[in-house]
Amino acid sequence: MSETISYLRVSTDDQSTDTQRATIESRYNIDKWFVDEATSGTIKAKDREGLSTLMNYARSGDTVIVYAIDRLGRNTVDVLETVETLEAGGVAVVSIREGFDLSTPMGKAMLTMLAAMAELERSNIKSRQMSGIERAKAEGRNLGREKLIDDDLVVRWRQDQSASIKDTAEFFGISTASVKRACRASKASQ
Repeated sequence: MSETISYLRVSTDDQSTDTQRATIESRYNIDKWFVDEATSGTIKAKDREGLSTLMNYARSGDTVIVYAIDRLGRNTVDVLETVETLEAGGVAVVSIREGFDLSTPMGKAMLTMLAAMAELERSNIKSRQMSGIERAKAEGRNLGREKLIDDDLVVRWRQDQSASIKDTAEFFGISTASVKRACRASKASQ
């Protein structure tokens, strides 16, 4: 017996799948839900627990409903491979936001175009971001968060106390990575 199953994904802890679920439930009776929370779309489908489980669960005749095609992934190749794997197993894929059934020839053509456009847009955003960073550097502006620890103080305290990296981190309320960076910076400036 075929099932209607759904896949939900959000990228960060502060996001919720509630909107995706409500939209899908308003149009379909879902037999089984698969979810990945705080999971970037840049992570390959096979490496996402929820989507990987869905791929193993889905059977010929099933239909997978997604809120939007970018829930399957952000990389064109990965999205297409995921859809093709499902379709090769006789599973239809429907994307609500884009409004198409990816098992039809028109749906496949639309998927390819939309995925390519999304990838192009991400590339353009990255390019604009890099241009902004280069401009800020050229203007002499500091980038990133303001440094909150004094590397020399951390290194001196650690040496004076003969403390471990972990103990130093706990004393200053910083990460062990910050202590290691302070030690490297101190060695580099000598």
